[in-house]
Amino acid sequence: MAGGIRAIKDRIRSVANTSKVTRAMELVAASKMRRATNRALQSRPYADRMTSVLNEIADALGSTQGESAHPLLTTRPVSNVVYIHITADRGLAGGLSANMNRAGASFLLEHQPNVDSMTVIPLGRKGKDFFSRAGMVMEDWPSLGDFPDFSDVKPIAASVIEQFQNGEIDQVFVGFSRFINAAIQRPETVQVLPIEPPADEEGAEQTLSGDMLFEPSPVELLDTLLPRYVEMQLYAAVLEARASEQSARMVAMRQATDAANDMVDSLTLEYNKARQEGITGELLDIVGGTAALEG
Repeated sequence: MAGGIRAIKDRIRSVANTSKVTRAMELVAASKMRRATNRALQSRPYADRMTSVLNEIADALGSTQGESAHPLLTTRPVSNVVYIHITADRGLAGGLSANMNRAGASFLLEHQPNVDSMTVIPLGRKGKDFFSRAGMVMEDWPSLGDFPDFSDVKPIAASVIEQFQNGEIDQVFVGFSRFINAAIQRPETVQVLPIEPPADEEGAEQTLSGDMLFEPSPVELLDTLLPRYVEMQLYAAVLEARASEQSARMVAMRQATDAANDMVDSLTLEYNKARQEGITGELLDIVGGTAALEG
């Protein structure tokens, strides 16, 4: 009995120590989540404004120039596709990475039969390991870390833009986890190249006049605006993915802490029962011994 009580006590101590670790990881993830979500949310007004300006410039150019206004707007038969897959570098984030990898695999299975080649650019060790096991053709880029800067994303955007303009690739997609709130992160895939001017939204604010004079020329304007738009889309996706990662890790560690605390409570109850049974057994032995002496 003593050995069983000691084993339960050791297990309580072990689970309690685990609970302290997960609680500390939850607090760290919560701090990082606040910073990551602030960066993601602060990027959205800029992205929305840039999308609106691009939309109105495209409308102003009209059908006279259309896709010929810039190479990045040119749609051509699709033979070679690049898929940028953004995941976490570390685990302990619940099912976030598994859900993102599953969504990426579904996207590739849907599009791969229709093209000649499909290249994956994994940004994150979890995605890289997943597609390595699947034998996919990949471009290797360094990890972006927990709080990537805009300068970290620009070389990747510049690479795919150059390949697209040279005709080496025909489409570029980016897959990431969209941050909805601390409890919800939604896998999402968007087309980056060729750029598709967003459709007008009903009730959207119109900021530019319908009759515009371009200085410099529209092509020179788009030469600057469209590459920056691609960089912005990719950077916004990275920020959304990092916010999703930290929020998912915070929730996972909170659930782990709650589960550990529940286990400690259950083991404590079991320990008290075993201890009470031991005390009762000792009392019965004492009473029995006393009765035998008196007899």
